[in-house]
Amino acid sequence: MLVPVLPGLVVYSLAFGAASANRGLTLAEATAMSAIVYAGAAQMVSLELWQSTWTAASLLTVALVTATVNARFALMGASIQPWLRGGPPVRSALGLFFLVDASWILATRYREEGGRDLGVLFGSGMLSWVVWVSGTIPGYLAGSLVAEPRRFALDLVMPVFFAAMAVPLWRGLRASALPWAVAGLVGLAVQALVPGYLFIVAGALAGAFTGALVRDRG
Repeated sequence: MLVPVLPGLVVYSLAFGAASANRGLTLAEATAMSAIVYAGAAQMVSLELWQSTWTAASLLTVALVTATVNARFALMGASIQPWLRGGPPVRSALGLFFLVDASWILATRYREEGGRDLGVLFGSGMLSWVVWVSGTIPGYLAGSLVAEPRRFALDLVMPVFFAAMAVPLWRGLRASALPWAVAGLVGLAVQALVPGYLFIVAGALAGAFTGALVRDRG
């Protein structure tokens, strides 16, 4: 089930590794971030704020920004609770740790089609983790040789990857057009009015709320 997503995930992990090298991280730091943080968008954003010398203020800034970017996982985690409910706490913890956009989309689609095998959620998340960490290393080694990653359009990898990942969530014009439009418009408005990355959360919440209203009235 994860096979169609793997090429994009590989390129994404390579891009992060290359970006890490160009921001001055060591190979160990970049690999550890991918293994422990395991959140592509937040990792990419944190690189934009990376400092050669850290202060309490800069650490707090990175923490707040990455928390905002990752806030969508609160909604995603809540949506998979029917699968995790009733199991041991360690299972829920592992399920949430390995939860990423790709595994969530695949597992959600699988569950909507009647599937109930929890292994789909865990398997896709763990495989994504292996690919993500493994791809960071060669990406870093290659990135250290590339003076300007933008020449190779590596800065476009993240938006293109997320746009492609959103395609399976399309449920037809009636069910999806309005929520997606509202999410996009709210996100753009908040981005223009409020500094930082709050627009991600605002757009997601607006789209989810609109989707719930559309579903209830449908």
